[in-house]
Amino acid sequence: MAQIIKAQRKHPLIELLKKNKGNPRTLILMEPLWGIPYNLIAPFATLYMYTQGITDVQIGLILSIAMFVQVIVSFFGGIVTDKLGRKVTTMMGDFFGWGIACLVWAVSGNFWLFLIAFLFNSFEQVNQTAWFCLLIEDADSEDLLGIYTWISIGGLVAIFFAPISGLLINSFTVVPVVRVLYVVFAVNMMIKVIITFRHCEETRQGKIRMEKTKGISVLQMLFEYKNLILKVLKNKEIMKVLFVSVILHITNLVSTNFFSLYVTQRLGIAERYLAFFPILNASVMLIFMIGIQHRLESVKFRIPMWIGLVLYAACSILLIVAPIGSIPFIIIYVFVAAVASALVMPRKDALLQLNIDPKERARINSLIMSFTIAFASPFGYFAGWLSSVDRRFPFVFIFAI
Repeated sequence: MAQIIKAQRKHPLIELLKKNKGNPRTLILMEPLWGIPYNLIAPFATLYMYTQGITDVQIGLILSIAMFVQVIVSFFGGIVTDKLGRKVTTMMGDFFGWGIACLVWAVSGNFWLFLIAFLFNSFEQVNQTAWFCLLIEDADSEDLLGIYTWISIGGLVAIFFAPISGLLINSFTVVPVVRVLYVVFAVNMMIKVIITFRHCEETRQGKIRMEKTKGISVLQMLFEYKNLILKVLKNKEIMKVLFVSVILHITNLVSTNFFSLYVTQRLGIAERYLAFFPILNASVMLIFMIGIQHRLESVKFRIPMWIGLVLYAACSILLIVAPIGSIPFIIIYVFVAAVASALVMPRKDALLQLNIDPKERARINSLIMSFTIAFASPFGYFAGWLSSVDRRFPFVFIFAI
């Protein structure tokens, strides 16, 4: 009886982490190295730019230019990942896309330096393709939802460090604090590169692709994309996930970059409170993912995803109608958005990987990433223009799509 009770107490996520040694466990445990500094900065990144004289329209323009570059980088991401391997490409993406980018952000004070930082950060898209392959290629398919849930949890736990930046900003103002945090971010990413080098192994499929592409030129591999594009377009399941991915990419782009301006400049909420909203978001998502997510594994993906998308639309309305100075409305918005994200994001990622040909995972992933960013790229500038007219309009746009 005692053994039965003990077995029942074992959480499926803990068992999954014990089972998946090697790359999945290493990458999951390393996630806070990226997540902690990212979440310390994220609530204040746009404000950091705005405080230094970068206008709403310029912020939107930077985002659109960066996304245009990301499309190109993503397109080559699969080729680079196949030729150099998942491990080396992940390390390169972390080094240039985050380490160097954060150092440039740390010294940025005008439009051009911010643009350069965002362009360096665009190389992170190569990392995205390689990192996902490194994470899941040697894992069992039935573990994918759990692995993506763990990645989400790793990022969410990091958010609880966000109040530190709020307290520091309350004492020293936005610009100097964010500059130091970007330097810390850069150092963390260099540590992450070293850990990846020492404790991750190239995947089985990665070794196969490196061997097969050894004598093939980049131009020839680019030419082969025409068949892959047709393959993706004919796969209805992939196209469904791609459609949802584009919508979510746009909404995330808009809300991440214009939420802080909206609540501080229009609703009159003090800057020091910005760091607490991500904590509420993280708390709700953690409770959901640890206490509820595994109970929904027997439910078809379609139902939770539909509910999540409806909640995304509903929370946009909550933010639009929020009275000036009303923190309770913002809290409700964050709560609903967190539940929506917990329902949709892990399932969207898992669905995509389940429907991809494992032999062409890197190139198909990079293609899908390119399509997603290409479709979303004009909306950075568009959202910036909307925000310059009325800070509510970017969230009206989110509701519409």
